[in-house]
Amino acid sequence: MNVLVLHGPNLNLLGEREPELYGRTTLAELDRRLVEEGARLGLTVRCFQSNHEGALIDAIHEARRWMQAIVINAGAYTHTSYALRDAIAAVRVPAIEVHLTDIEKREPWRRNSVLADVCQARFMGKGVDSYLEALVHVAKALRQDGRAS
Repeated sequence: MNVLVLHGPNLNLLGEREPELYGRTTLAELDRRLVEEGARLGLTVRCFQSNHEGALIDAIHEARRWMQAIVINAGAYTHTSYALRDAIAAVRVPAIEVHLTDIEKREPWRRNSVLADVCQARFMGKGVDSYLEALVHVAKALRQDGRAS
């Protein structure tokens, strides 16, 4: 089963941007781990990062016939992008929201997610393990739905 993992703005700086908050794992290292963990779970994982809202939306649209699920860390777009929210809703596949930090314990503006109502689960506050938990959730959900063998 195919899973699109989307990384939003500033995630290209993982490993160097505020490592006390986001950790020292680079985006390339994270993507490798996701592909490897996905394979172990029977998933084909394709990762994409952009700092541009439209590019993230285009990636969702382009993968709509390929993917069975989306795992998304939309970064700051989590709190502002109704366009990204609508793109997720439009493709009608399970979506999982991910955050490296616990957004409920951060600044007040970070606590609201405009994506929450189109995502079936949220994993956060565990660094890169939040993404890995999301993949496990996707694998289980797809098997239960009969979308995976």
